[in-house]
Amino acid sequence: MNTDISNLTSAEMGKLWTTYNGNTMAKCVLRFYLNHVDDKDIKKVLEYALSLSNAFVQEIKSIFKKDGFPVPAGFSDEDVDLKAPRLFSDDFYLYYLQYTAKAGMSIYSAAIAIVTRKDIREFFDQGLQDTVKLIAKTNDTLKAKGLLMNAPNVPNPKKAEIIQSQSFLNGYVGDIRPLHGLEVAHFFDNINNDVTSKALITGFSQGAQNNKVKKYLERGGNINKKHIENMSKKLNEDNLPSPSHLDHLVTASTTPPFSDKLMVAHKIDMFSMKIREYANGLSLNGRKDIGTLYARCLMDVSLYVEDGANIMIENGWMEQPPIIIDRNKLSSKK
Repeated sequence: MNTDISNLTSAEMGKLWTTYNGNTMAKCVLRFYLNHVDDKDIKKVLEYALSLSNAFVQEIKSIFKKDGFPVPAGFSDEDVDLKAPRLFSDDFYLYYLQYTAKAGMSIYSAAIAIVTRKDIREFFDQGLQDTVKLIAKTNDTLKAKGLLMNAPNVPNPKKAEIIQSQSFLNGYVGDIRPLHGLEVAHFFDNINNDVTSKALITGFSQGAQNNKVKKYLERGGNINKKHIENMSKKLNEDNLPSPSHLDHLVTASTTPPFSDKLMVAHKIDMFSMKIREYANGLSLNGRKDIGTLYARCLMDVSLYVEDGANIMIENGWMEQPPIIIDRNKLSSKK
């Protein structure tokens, strides 16, 4: 038996590694939020979210140690100042959890389909179920407090209909149809994500220490602003509302509770999620103008993620994910 061969497949390594790092980051953020929360209902949801991150980190660490896989460095107490002043109001925490729970569900559901080892598949299955509970608790609390920003209600169609003309795909000229339900749903969800991302960036940029990091965060906020405006315009053209901004939920504190490393990594993660969500919206759309809009948004986000990675590498902040053997290098050593 070749002991150099891991019991973990490349898919299992990658998904566990990503989940571990993401949840060590979440632990830092959620612990800070819990140091500055007054609303008892919101505090309960935050505590549940933190309990999940703690459990995920411990379970993955156990798997890695059992399989002789090096435990990632991730994020630690060095990346958070729990004594820093409050940066966000209580209400923002719910929108933040809504966003991050969706990100977790995306990662865990994708993992279930490609991991094959029973214990790891069961881990991601349970992680998905727990995260579904988290987003349900979050949305229920938002709704109870009158804060839930839901996709708008529209009248039922009068009957089932078959598309009769290719004008259904028009977006710039000719007979342009109104948005269909899936287009509305994804615009609304993406704007929801972007207003949360923009508010988080507003708070982050107030305390960024490195000038290059500060400019990077401000650029991310401008991208969010542009995407919010362009998608809201599509909804407004059909007399539909769009989610409102959340920047008013950010305090005036300029004391950074998080390291520059954590803030850049967090925005890379959030913008990476936008790539998945924009692609989902693109795949379910039918109008040419909407397809073009999503394509431009994807380009903005992809370039932003790449530039963030460069900042991480320049500062020695980026941990290398598990990579396969470089056969060419091995051959060149002979």
